Amino acid sequence: MSDAADSPPDAGATEPRAPLSRPIVAGIVTALVGVTSSFAVVLTGLDAVGATPAQAASGLLALCLTMGAASILIAWRYRMPITVAWSTPGAAVLAATGSVEGGWPAAVGAFLVTAGLILLTALWPQLGRLIARIPPSIAQAMLAGVLLPLCLAPVTGIVADPWAVAPVVIVWLLGVRFAPRWAVPLAFVAAAVVVGVHVVTTGASIDPGVLIPRLDFTVPTLTLGAVVGLALPLFLVTMASQNVPGVAIMRSFGYEVPWRPAMLVTGVGTALGATAGGHAINLAAISAALAAAPDADPDARRRWVAGVSTGASGIVLGGLSAALVALVVVAPEAVIPAVAGIALFAAFGSAVQQAIDDPGERLPAVVTFLVAASGVAIAGVSAAFWALAAGLVVREVLHVGRRRT
Repeated sequence: MSDAADSPPDAGATEPRAPLSRPIVAGIVTALVGVTSSFAVVLTGLDAVGATPAQAASGLLALCLTMGAASILIAWRYRMPITVAWSTPGAAVLAATGSVEGGWPAAVGAFLVTAGLILLTALWPQLGRLIARIPPSIAQAMLAGVLLPLCLAPVTGIVADPWAVAPVVIVWLLGVRFAPRWAVPLAFVAAAVVVGVHVVTTGASIDPGVLIPRLDFTVPTLTLGAVVGLALPLFLVTMASQNVPGVAIMRSFGYEVPWRPAMLVTGVGTALGATAGGHAINLAAISAALAAAPDADPDARRRWVAGVSTGASGIVLGGLSAALVALVVVAPEAVIPAVAGIALFAAFGSAVQQAIDDPGERLPAVVTFLVAASGVAIAGVSAAFWALAAGLVVREVLHVGRRRT
């Protein structure tokens, strides 16, 4: 990947100039879709590794602030619609890992280690090449196994509480049919309505004081289980499922992402947000197209404004972090996991497809998937790490003789 930024493409330069409000609105939409589509996954992950509601709200706020500032900085500096997001697959890894040795402070320590690894990727190209040697089928199989239990939540939720979960699923399905981009945000709106009805009917109350966003810092600790079982899988899925696809998506629109500066900015941003509970930020992947596509602005040279707008909107949305956590606290038990599962359907489908796409790599991928989905933890190390190790061992055994031949 190139370290130098190429000039923005000329496509659309001869088109009639659209009002500047167009890329600004595109950026606002990008931030709205990104945050409302996956905040439930982030909160589920932070809660799983031991965060209190206040610490989870702090983590969500830290992520919004750091990814917003990073988007503004990179888009403005390189005049490209580069956007930065939180690591949704990474949040899924947190949810699948659960509590680690040392509790929440150890999880925060793992976030800092992840930041260090991202920075090392920028400063030491050999690490990037080492990651590239991991077969995509195995990396995606690990991600699919991690996502499976979360994606089952809407199914089990309908059985456990049909009146609360079924409306969310129905609204999501109608959204997929008529407005695919807004399907998950609409499911979140449906969930908010369900929660509102639940609050009214049960008499539950929310303390206005908890609605004020604030950062809650934690002194990190390092444990072997958290570093190996949480930091390494978090780093790998962030790189394989976010940063690398993010570069490819931007390239498809004619933009060459400056790799080293992007990794430096996201690595520093992850480090700054870690002690406040932010697990990782990275280049946006799927949502990147909303700011980089011609719909954002016919003139490709002005689409960088959408990147800046995305960042500014993300910072503003950070002000809702405490309110979102308060919503989760009073929600019926099955609703928020169902929203998180729905938000991951597309990622799960893509991961499964890439995992089994190559028949020659299918068996190692299946082993990786099954170990990751099992949720087993050995010696305090999560299933995600053992899944990756098992898949690589099986692949090596199956390929040794063939390689020699």
